Amino acid sequence: MNHGRKVPKLQRDASHRKALLANLVCSLIEHRRIRTTLAKAKALRPVAEKLVTLGKRGDLHARRLAIGSLHNKDAVKKLFEEIAVASKDRKGGYTRITKLGQRRSDSAPMAFIEWVDAYVPKAAKAKEAEVEVVTAEPEAPAAEAAAPKKRATKKAKAEAAE
Repeated sequence: MNHGRKVPKLQRDASHRKALLANLVCSLIEHRRIRTTLAKAKALRPVAEKLVTLGKRGDLHARRLAIGSLHNKDAVKKLFEEIAVASKDRKGGYTRITKLGQRRSDSAPMAFIEWVDAYVPKAAKAKEAEVEVVTAEPEAPAAEAAAPKKRATKKAKAEAAE
């Protein structure tokens, strides 16, 4: 009988399954959204959410537990500094699974798994700030007016080549 064993095996032995889920969590932390099979996404959800709970604790012991399961210090740093901070007001349900349909090659059901609280990385915030500064200056319309000239010269070059 299989009472009390709710861990999906994913047709792998324990060490392979543990490594697979750790790699999937690292990819989810790095890319914010990953495309995988529905079974892997459903197996990944509790692992990822437990790690976010560790990140919300934020103490040294929680950080060491996360490093012990992920084996990736950069991913743990991003988890604790960005993802856990974005999810601080949420009491669970940190991930969302969106079904995509079947994969073409083997008809496996596919899904996106992503963070519910979409956080904006610091680098993206810095780029947005630069963009806002550039658009706030009066020289921005001149730059927009110059853009069609570049396109026109490319078209002229293409016509001249013909």
